Amino acid sequence: MKRFVVLGLGNFGFSVAKALGDRGHDVIVVDLNGDLIDRLAASVTQAAVGDATNLETLQKLGVGDADVAIVSTGDDIASSILATMALHDLKVRDIFVKVVSNDHARVMKRIGVTDVVFPERDTAMALAARVCGSALLNYVRLGAGFSIQEMAVPKSWYGKSIRQLELRKNFDITIVAVHDVLRDEIFATPDPDYKLKDSDTLLVAGAEVALEKAARLP
Repeated sequence: MKRFVVLGLGNFGFSVAKALGDRGHDVIVVDLNGDLIDRLAASVTQAAVGDATNLETLQKLGVGDADVAIVSTGDDIASSILATMALHDLKVRDIFVKVVSNDHARVMKRIGVTDVVFPERDTAMALAARVCGSALLNYVRLGAGFSIQEMAVPKSWYGKSIRQLELRKNFDITIVAVHDVLRDEIFATPDPDYKLKDSDTLLVAGAEVALEKAARLP
């Protein structure tokens, strides 16, 4: 079990904190909005009304013992910077920051965060990828031009083994896992001689252009 701290709630911070708490992790949340704190209190370890940018406040709450911090202070870049600096002072190793623009992301990376998150942009890109590929179900962007996507098995692949399809050679993509939907079983690094069925979905990784090509197959 890890200890997390979420600074700033709003829609994104609230959802992240609740999801972590529901998974049994030790979660501290800090926000000035007492109503949000009250709504979340039952789902997390500690919910405190306070200034997420104030070093002394964070010290008193034991934030320095956190393994991971998520900064979600809305559109206020100054608050993101101050909260991140306080976390650096408390020696929190991994810091993830919700950002609202490329300039915001650039500033946060410059002051040394683990990564930045664009919730709206990432959701929009996932939806665009889904509606553009008829076989595409889910999408996770891992970096520029590269992603992991869940897709239905194209009809032209039914009854064929992973080895027969030679996906790395023909499409430059890799099957990471197979999900047998009927039995609700997931096979990570599946047997290359496994024959694909219409009830399977595939978790595939590769360049987005290659994945889009595969998703358009009949």
